[in-house]
Amino acid sequence: MVRELEKKLNLNFADKNLLKQALVHRSYLNENEGFELDHNERLEFLGDAVMEIIVTDYLYREFPGPEGELTSLRASLIKRETLAELGHDWKLDKYIYLSKGEAGSTGKAKDIILSNAVEAIMGAIYLDAGLEKATEVLEKYLFPKLKDILSTNAHIDAKSHLQELIQERENLTPAYKVLEESGPDHDKKFVVGVEIGDKILAKGEGTSKQKAEMAAAEAALKKLDL
Repeated sequence: MVRELEKKLNLNFADKNLLKQALVHRSYLNENEGFELDHNERLEFLGDAVMEIIVTDYLYREFPGPEGELTSLRASLIKRETLAELGHDWKLDKYIYLSKGEAGSTGKAKDIILSNAVEAIMGAIYLDAGLEKATEVLEKYLFPKLKDILSTNAHIDAKSHLQELIQERENLTPAYKVLEESGPDHDKKFVVGVEIGDKILAKGEGTSKQKAEMAAAEAALKKLDL
């Protein structure tokens, strides 16, 4: 499986186990004790940071816009939905090591698995071949998605958009509240609720409070059909 994915992505890992580990979901180890590799969460943590610096550098060099616009473009490029789309492009569901239960995941649950695997793969590429190779992969597969993001204004900051609308309609300012926090320090998961007055309008999940808040704002806009 590893060699097939290497060929698909035009890669040649010196350490094949790095790529293999990037494909190991935690659930697989629960059903396969003694498996020779750990799950992919540490690589996911690294890959998230690697992608952020590469995307930030690219946007800084290629786009003359202000900091706020660059931040929104970066968020759109590395958010879960975009990375899950990349995972579908790579057909990662054929390669990820999953438990029998997780193998049947669909919708949001599957997108989380795919997006996390993409981050882990980028972490593995960085460790095996360095930042330059990781940049080549993102230039080929991720950066072309900017065209659709820009054409549909998908990069417009959901929090700012929601705040403008709610202030205009209700004369209130949305507030964000952490509802749940779980996981070890290197792999935190947050659930945040966006409150309008004393009611929670929507919830969002993310690996940081900022990402969870953005997801909550996006969910609120969808709920309001905006």
